[in-house]
Amino acid sequence: MKFGAKGGLNFASVSGDNTEGIDVVTSFNFGIVSEIPISEKFSFQPELMYSGQGYSYNDDTIALSYLNVPLMGKYYLIKGLSVEAGPQIGFLFSAKNDKTDVKDSYNTFDFGVNFGLGYKFNSGLNFAARYNLGLTDINNLENSPSKNKNSVFQLSVGYFFF
Repeated sequence: MKFGAKGGLNFASVSGDNTEGIDVVTSFNFGIVSEIPISEKFSFQPELMYSGQGYSYNDDTIALSYLNVPLMGKYYLIKGLSVEAGPQIGFLFSAKNDKTDVKDSYNTFDFGVNFGLGYKFNSGLNFAARYNLGLTDINNLENSPSKNKNSVFQLSVGYFFF
């Protein structure tokens, strides 16, 4: 079993209803990871990550801050190179429209699935690219016909300490 930390960039937006004109926002992610080998080619990688997400519309940015718990399965195609997939549970910390708190307009729970690629060097240094496909509606507006889901592309670099 290995433990480490990672961080990187998020390119986030939302998908779903009434998303014409929605733009991507760039933020960051960081957290702790563990890799638990199941076999020579397969590992389980639970993570605890802060993730800055959200979207931009007409120069107005909605910043969503989550504590995400990805539960990734990793299959090593060759030494160091892995494909990754797994569910992710997210808990909304805050939601801001510029400096105004709009957390009540968003659900505090998010669920999605992740797909990605990773490369781990023998030294413990690792790189990953991942896409998070949100499956639950993030809106918490009564009688709202709009249903929107998180959509996040992540790039990260990490290091397994031991």
